[in-house]
Amino acid sequence: MSGIQDQIEALRAKLRHHEHQYYVLDTPEISDADYDVLMRQLQKLEAEHPQFLTPESPTQRVGGKPREGLKKAPHSAPMMSLDNALDEAELRAFDARVRELLGGAPYRYVAELKMDGLSMAVRYREGLLTLALTRGDGTIGEEVTDNARTIRSLPLQVDDLRAFETRGEVVMGRAAFERLNAERDAQNLARFANPRNAAAGSLRMLETAVTASRRLDYYAYFAFDEAGAPAFASHWESLDWLAGRGFKVNSQRRLCANVDEAYAFCREFDETRDSLPYEIDGVVLKVDSVAQQRQLGSTAKAPRWAIAFKYAPRQAETTVERIEVNVGRTGAVTPVAILAPVVVSGVTVSRATLHNEDEIARLGLRIGDRVIIERSGDVIPKVVRVVSPNLFVMPTECPVCGGLIVREEGEAASRCINVNCPARLKESIRHFASRGVMGIDGLGDVLIDHLVEAGLVKGVADVYKLTLDQLVALERMGEKSAANIIQNIDASRRQPLPRVLAALGIRMVGERTAGILADEFGSLDRIAQASLDELQAAEEVGPKVAESVFTFFREPHNAELVEKLRAAGLTFEHVAKKKDGGPLKGLNFVLTGALPTLSRDEAKKLIEDAGGKVVGSVSSKTSFVVAGEDAGSKLDKARSLGVKVVGEKDLLGMLREEPS
Repeated sequence: MSGIQDQIEALRAKLRHHEHQYYVLDTPEISDADYDVLMRQLQKLEAEHPQFLTPESPTQRVGGKPREGLKKAPHSAPMMSLDNALDEAELRAFDARVRELLGGAPYRYVAELKMDGLSMAVRYREGLLTLALTRGDGTIGEEVTDNARTIRSLPLQVDDLRAFETRGEVVMGRAAFERLNAERDAQNLARFANPRNAAAGSLRMLETAVTASRRLDYYAYFAFDEAGAPAFASHWESLDWLAGRGFKVNSQRRLCANVDEAYAFCREFDETRDSLPYEIDGVVLKVDSVAQQRQLGSTAKAPRWAIAFKYAPRQAETTVERIEVNVGRTGAVTPVAILAPVVVSGVTVSRATLHNEDEIARLGLRIGDRVIIERSGDVIPKVVRVVSPNLFVMPTECPVCGGLIVREEGEAASRCINVNCPARLKESIRHFASRGVMGIDGLGDVLIDHLVEAGLVKGVADVYKLTLDQLVALERMGEKSAANIIQNIDASRRQPLPRVLAALGIRMVGERTAGILADEFGSLDRIAQASLDELQAAEEVGPKVAESVFTFFREPHNAELVEKLRAAGLTFEHVAKKKDGGPLKGLNFVLTGALPTLSRDEAKKLIEDAGGKVVGSVSSKTSFVVAGEDAGSKLDKARSLGVKVVGEKDLLGMLREEPS
């Protein structure tokens, strides 16, 4: 090793030590200025001697180029959810089940704070961080490796060459959350509702520099081996091992000999949780012995050896100063109580949802009332009860666009039916561009906010008028990223009619119904001109769906949108699938897991083209479950119901009408 290389490695070791002291142990040994001096020295040496630059260097936490989008990858083992206990009786009932299933053998619990964040799995090989995945659906997660590398409390390199995986929680502390919202206030941007949403949004950003600026933390709570099995004989041993390898493991944990000690831990932190530097919404209890965990097993959704003890929502009293209405993507008009600010669970609350007119009537709410509010699940503020019976009356015109507000018979929500209503616009664009609809990769939340606020997009169809120069002029938008987005927008013009129809945001018209209507009528114009009777004659289209489609196309603003999309060159014609025959006619399929060669969309199209139907959940009416790698709870349910399970090879054979 050369003298320069020795100097570089020594600087890296110093920086890793000080990062661990500051971000993990919270006991800094040097000032920020001294840390910056060391970092600049390392950056200078690496720039002068690039042959010694390595991915695990502290200088490489933030990448230089934005990603094109989030890829997906399977988990080594399912990331299951937890069953909840809402009071002492439910906690003791859980303990009784554990005792019974273990046949009276001694056992103990590990009690850990249930941090309110986003689950993430991180894999290491030969001592280096190689992959980070969000929970996703528990079987397939989104790859966020580049963004995970920006989290200073997450080691890029560990002193252990074995292949292993850690699972933990990505959180945003209270101080970082308040700082982030203060910055957004200064920029006239919408505030994040809570630290969990802020952490989730930050981790999924396409630009690592933005994620790095958000000051996220990672608390590890599981260590798995390469195969996705617990790496140690006990959970407590696993936590100690993680802490010894430089991971941030919550020090507020306890090994409990019985349920009494576990419940005492829960009560202790219920009383002090507002003083913690991060938000929690309960305590997780896990049977410590891994052998006993295996003996207890799991249900289709959750392990039998763990439970989340959830804290009751915190309440406070305040005054309703006024009532506003918010308009969502589908036009749903939601009344919101504007409150005299009050602190609940350490967070200042000034707004609370009132859901709909029926809820206001049930509460008997009027402006000026004193009300009790609570943070439901310690996140979403809501009004619990009021004093006086006078009612708020929902407006008949949209407060934003002046369009008609309609409340359908039998529905709780009132809706603005103008699809171009500015209040609906951002949510409408998000839906329009989303994967599975028009699939415009790169047109995410932050960019949509910038486009609308800059006045570049005043309606959904304006997306197709965007130019490269307009995008490049936006904050934090590079020319390459802008060019990719323009390319993706152009590619979306070729999406088939069912996607275009689903993208319009017609209530009760999702992907399947859009496909049925396209097959039945063959063009968007015929769908728009169809009568109620003609719409109801289509397969699976009932009176409510027909009324929704009929009303949508007769609203002038919506008709104008259709014409703009026509001018943009979107697909308005459709060749219907053959309705008669097909090797899979009359069969219902459920897809689960990652297939060897086919994507989920490709497999779905093949099945539907052959006359079959793809549904989302397994039932006794399911004909086949097509299972791939890392199939989850749907596979378990299929087996319990006796539904036949096949693989990709079997499916392709069925499509060729070969015997399985």
